[in-house]
Amino acid sequence: MAAHRRPRKRPAGGGTARTAAVIAIAGAVTATGPGGGTGHAAPEPTPAQVRAEAEKLYQEAEVATEKYNGAKEKADAAEQRLERLRDEAARKEDRLNSAREALGAVAAAQYRDGGLDPALQLMLSSDPDRYLDGAAFVERAGSLQTAAVRRVRGELREIEQLRGAARVELASLTSRRAELKRHRETVTGKLEAARRLLSRLTPGERAPLGGGADERASRSPAGPRESLSAAAQAPDSRAAAAVAYAYGKLGSPYVWGATGPNAFDCSGLVQAAYRAAGVSLPRTTYAQIDAGRRVARSELAPGDLVFFYSGISHVGMYVGGGRMIHAPNPSAPVRLAPIDEMPFAGATRVV
Repeated sequence: MAAHRRPRKRPAGGGTARTAAVIAIAGAVTATGPGGGTGHAAPEPTPAQVRAEAEKLYQEAEVATEKYNGAKEKADAAEQRLERLRDEAARKEDRLNSAREALGAVAAAQYRDGGLDPALQLMLSSDPDRYLDGAAFVERAGSLQTAAVRRVRGELREIEQLRGAARVELASLTSRRAELKRHRETVTGKLEAARRLLSRLTPGERAPLGGGADERASRSPAGPRESLSAAAQAPDSRAAAAVAYAYGKLGSPYVWGATGPNAFDCSGLVQAAYRAAGVSLPRTTYAQIDAGRRVARSELAPGDLVFFYSGISHVGMYVGGGRMIHAPNPSAPVRLAPIDEMPFAGATRVV
């Protein structure tokens, strides 16, 4: 009985089986066995287990990265709309000031004129003909004054409408920025956790995470020939140009949120490749999958976009031979890889 009671007296470091499993995968501490108080080291996770856990963290970070990219795209659009509204309001305020000055000039002229009754002015005038000409001018000036007042009122209404729209855009922008901050914190947290895990492995043990033979082949002298061959098989000139761009970026670092020209995340790479070909693609994987015609896996051609995972959180560019060029994660640069290395979710041909 004592052997069963004794673990309850020890600190929480003894842990439950669930806690021990979590700690074991992080490779951090030891767990204490149930008998006699003797400490036993928990089994260290194998390099394969560490890599698998890091891959999971990278995939979760990529989901958050695409959400960040989408929020940033919307925040940028809201900021641009807000700037346009402010510019338009400033222009209208300039016109309002001009209209007010014109109205002020009319009022000043009337004040200087003394505001005398026209009949009295006619009686006092030494030159009735000249007065009648002047009366016609005053009548016209009255019309001008009415128009000036109307313009001022119109400008004031429009400026208030613009200010209201700007307030709405500012609220939207503030919300988007808060969303950006949340996604940024999620991404950086996942990436830091993956980095800590992988730091326990030797460079040789980490290598399979970033790709093996395909990555080495991407840097071999055969690369340019492969690029020309893949581009020649593309369905049109734009796809061919995008493929050539992707080949030219092999070895570039992965940086989350980056769209080139020297670093990329997965959706940033395909967006940059097609931008170089004169085609505008949306920023996120979720939108990119709808940016063209869906194609079956058996119909893939170089330049097609290939998507992975049920949440459509990763994308690469198909280059033929069952391979793609993609930006995997911070542990590996832009590289060639088989499309079978991740769960295939669909493909799109940009049109």
